[in-house]
Amino acid sequence: MNNKNRGHKRKNKRIRVLLGILLAELVILTIIFGSYSIYVYLHKGGSVPGLQTDLNDESSKKLSQKELEIKQEQERLQKEYEEMKQLVAEADLLALGHDYDGAIELIKGFKGSAGGYELYTYLLETVKRLEKEKSSLVAFGGEYASVFEISHLYFNPLIADVNKAFDGDGDSKSYNMYNITVNEFKAILQALYDQGYVLIRLSDIATVQVNEDGTSKYVPAKIYLRKGKKPIIISENDLSYHKYMLDDGFASRLVLDEEGNVLCQMQQPDGSVVTGAYDIIPIINDFVKEHPDFSYKGAKGVLTLTGYDGIFGYRTNDPDSPSYEEDKEAVRQIAQALRENGWELACHSWGYKDMKAADLELLKKDTQRWLEEVGSLVGPTDIYAFPFGNDIESASGTYKSEKYRFLKSSGFNYFLGVYKEPWLHVKNNYVRMTRRPVDGQALLEFPERLADLFDVEEIIDSRRPAKDW
Repeated sequence: MNNKNRGHKRKNKRIRVLLGILLAELVILTIIFGSYSIYVYLHKGGSVPGLQTDLNDESSKKLSQKELEIKQEQERLQKEYEEMKQLVAEADLLALGHDYDGAIELIKGFKGSAGGYELYTYLLETVKRLEKEKSSLVAFGGEYASVFEISHLYFNPLIADVNKAFDGDGDSKSYNMYNITVNEFKAILQALYDQGYVLIRLSDIATVQVNEDGTSKYVPAKIYLRKGKKPIIISENDLSYHKYMLDDGFASRLVLDEEGNVLCQMQQPDGSVVTGAYDIIPIINDFVKEHPDFSYKGAKGVLTLTGYDGIFGYRTNDPDSPSYEEDKEAVRQIAQALRENGWELACHSWGYKDMKAADLELLKKDTQRWLEEVGSLVGPTDIYAFPFGNDIESASGTYKSEKYRFLKSSGFNYFLGVYKEPWLHVKNNYVRMTRRPVDGQALLEFPERLADLFDVEEIIDSRRPAKDW
């Protein structure tokens, strides 16, 4: 083979080698580019068809039986720890409302895989902390010497639409005297909270003591609060939402939302209704939810009920109403929801008659009708709030009359009158307390009667008319 042919072959060989190198580089670049494209696609949330394994998913790796058991135990312990954290959060909420006994019992009721709460350091330390906090509580927050200093404030239904209530018609003067606005009530709540007041139940002020001979009697109770706190009771009168109030800017009835919360409906001029916090119940519920330390063990207030114009805005007094049965069922459900949420219900007579002036026969008929038409729907109560605040007997001494004996035999043990300052009797067989009115008359005419609670000038709604009576 001559030199020319040999050179030609070497040249062809070099060309083939170069082509092979180029081809290999092209394959490598293709793989690199394709891998990068897949990475970017997956990074953006995409998926590759046919790719069944997520290389970053640890659960996709095959574990030995021992490793699987360890993993499952870790997951179980984590779940149990989350349950304990939730339990402690619920206990702390109870403690914030001064219910340390309930908080401690909640923790002590825990049962885990290892056993009772005492086997879990986290829960054991929580109980010790709660018991230490409980030991720091003092009777009446150290502000009062006894229950006899506790104020009881009462309100009539709130004015939600000032323009309608104070429109100059025949009822405007009455509303100006006996009702306050939503804004005024919210300002009062905030002022009470800022001064350290805490809502309690009426039933918290006395307890039944059983004597050695088996008899029992009421004795003043002690309410243990954090230092600087002061107990107070709030009540709302005659929660019927009377028909004459429908077009005057008041709530028209109570309703339950889908979660079982009690709200108010208010009727509009065109006949439609709006739902919201237009009266005391939802306003206090919302305030306590935001400030749990404003309520002693979930207490909210006392709601007094008549019957002659229905209950909660439902005309349960009219058997001929086409919605009579539905209305009664609505009242039952609302009453149950109220009781479960810290509210107490009270008799305010059926016909709103002056029971001091009434004879015994009228008192009996009226009370029996209340028990049949109202008590049968809202449940039993041992609280009787006298209409007009007129007690059946004078304040001095003890109850002796036939009227008292009848009311006592009908199941009533707590009796509420009205007075300008706190007043309380705790007797063997009953508890007797006065309520201070908080209304337009108190704000405009007798602000000194509320001066120990809040500054009236900071409370009054600028839209309220001047004194016009």
